[in-house]
Amino acid sequence: SDLKVTKVDFLKSENGRLHHTDGYSIKNLVVRRGQAFQLQLSFSRELRAADKLALRFGIGEKPMKIRGTLMSLNPRREPDLGGWQISIVKNSGTECLLSITSSPSAPVGKYILNVKTGTNIYKPENDAVYLLFNPWCEGDVVFLDDEAKRKEYVLNDTGCIYVGSSYSIYPRPWNFGQFEEFVLDACMYLLDRSELRLSHRRDPVVVSRIMSALVNANDDNGVLLGNWSGNYSNGTSPLDWIGSVAILQKYYKTKKPVPYGQCWVFAGVLTTVMRCLGIPSRCVSNFNSAHDTDENLRIDVYLNERGEKMNGMSLDSIWNFHVGNDVWMKRTDLPAGFDGWQAIDATPQEQSQGRFQCGPCPLKAVRDGDVYLPFDSKFVYAEVNADKVYWILRKVNGKDKYYRISTETRGVGENISTKAVGQNKREDITYEYKYPEGSEDERKAMEKACSFLRPSGMAPRGRFASAAASEMTSRPEVLRETVSKTGLQLEISNTEALYPGSPLELAITVKTSAPGSWTINLTGSCQLQSYTGKVEANLGYVKETVILEGNSEIQIPLKIPADMYMNTLGMVEDEVLIHVTAIAEVEGTDDKLTKETTMRFDYPPIVIQMPETARLNQEFTCAFIFKNRMNVPLVNCKLMVEGLGLFKMSTFDEGDIEPGRIIKSQVICTPTRLGEKKIVAKLTSLQIKGITAEKTITIT
Repeated sequence: SDLKVTKVDFLKSENGRLHHTDGYSIKNLVVRRGQAFQLQLSFSRELRAADKLALRFGIGEKPMKIRGTLMSLNPRREPDLGGWQISIVKNSGTECLLSITSSPSAPVGKYILNVKTGTNIYKPENDAVYLLFNPWCEGDVVFLDDEAKRKEYVLNDTGCIYVGSSYSIYPRPWNFGQFEEFVLDACMYLLDRSELRLSHRRDPVVVSRIMSALVNANDDNGVLLGNWSGNYSNGTSPLDWIGSVAILQKYYKTKKPVPYGQCWVFAGVLTTVMRCLGIPSRCVSNFNSAHDTDENLRIDVYLNERGEKMNGMSLDSIWNFHVGNDVWMKRTDLPAGFDGWQAIDATPQEQSQGRFQCGPCPLKAVRDGDVYLPFDSKFVYAEVNADKVYWILRKVNGKDKYYRISTETRGVGENISTKAVGQNKREDITYEYKYPEGSEDERKAMEKACSFLRPSGMAPRGRFASAAASEMTSRPEVLRETVSKTGLQLEISNTEALYPGSPLELAITVKTSAPGSWTINLTGSCQLQSYTGKVEANLGYVKETVILEGNSEIQIPLKIPADMYMNTLGMVEDEVLIHVTAIAEVEGTDDKLTKETTMRFDYPPIVIQMPETARLNQEFTCAFIFKNRMNVPLVNCKLMVEGLGLFKMSTFDEGDIEPGRIIKSQVICTPTRLGEKKIVAKLTSLQIKGITAEKTITIT
């Protein structure tokens, strides 16, 4: 009688455990390439030596053997099929256990399985097998030889993204949620949307580059619509997301771009997509990130006579922080020595080869100044290495004149940060992107990079400034900071906590160290700005002349009353930061110095109350408590909470919270997964956007 297949058991729990895919919330089998998995076949009778048996894995619209998109695996024949292997592990009675190993360079994606016996073809239920990149497999180009790193960069579904400013860095919790329902399907949908040739789907260089394009909606109806306008009324404010899951689920359901994202949202979603597909990935925050529109490694900052930064003058900008991603892979397309971490970026900033995509660019190429290497290494290099040139606008005989007051070669690309492996703390990875500032290695890398960048004059590059420059030199050159005669130094600090609704108590400290009596003209200003460096309000300034003798210092207070800024906080939909600029000029010398510092407001905390451990499938209660310790009411408050594997995302409308009032909200949690789980909470209001908290619980 004919041999027929009656059942295929995908042995999902055993295979999932061995392939580190048991977390995916999906009925289908998910396995990683280059690693054996087992299937149990049941037949209508026992399998004989003469029987014909073939397992056929097909990918794409019309799978064909000739194109390498149909693998027909016969356990009795010699393996020749693009590196796939099959063997019989155990054959007893009508049951047969098979072991299948895909090629470590197989295209990733959804394979449809059917089994052919003679002329019969059996199509199992849930016949799609998802094949992913495999950082556990030495033959895979994404192989990462460190279990702790694989746990963090592939399997960790929660984490945090560092934001704020280089002066006050803080973590913003983010749920990556790569194992949640529909997230894997959304990634597969994106692979289909990419229209990549199937042969390109085997290559993480191509896949990570196309995903950096598809996570933004700019030229391909991708996942997220970017918006930096401050008006988010017909979408979700970028500050209201606490993870990638809601975004990817909504995109998969509607097949339309989701509004709105800013850089940390793009980076969070791209990390989810990469980890979901099996490419090790991390979010990377660059503080004082140069957005240089000209590849000339220079950012021009324009100040008025009060020392206030002027909006709209410069064509380039310095963002307080910018978040991108690193992905781990071998670069077989490049000369030796550029394997390892590669920078990619989904925030739409500049077109690369005709679309908004960026990377992968080897961190080693950035560090060594090899900015001719693909992809987009000049752009990434400028983000972390540009120089700042300060210009001041002064009226001379009724005409506007621009004077170059100082050059800063160290301010850009500071405290490059990512979450540490296996612990909730910040890891500084600046040294992976650049040599120590001022070192011989750094100077050599800068000179090498400059030789590949197009030259441009030292005139100010503002929209109105071209005619009025008072100083011209040519470039490329490696800029040097001016050497000081007086040992002039500036420091900016806050003397009290910066609570909204309280006066901002700021101070500028002026120091000299050289012998002599020095007369110093000091100008200091305070502004509110968004994280992209855009000025939202001028709050006040101070102008003083001080005399310092030899090695001494003086502190000049700069106090901003609450009513000067509270109005702006309520009008702007973004989280704003306090920006202080100081200019000091020593009379009778060429000593001039500019210093900028950005600080964030201080907020009262959200307290999360719950047990330290809980049992699988047994309910427990989690409470969120917040006390308004500020002396102003918080208007129109929303509390958003999410716990992956514990409860679905929930939003509580808390209304207005008066000073001194305490709110308490509760969720009932039912743990569905074992291990350490994290609960994230976020409170937003009209005036305050960024209060977050997180707490971990162990499920046994």
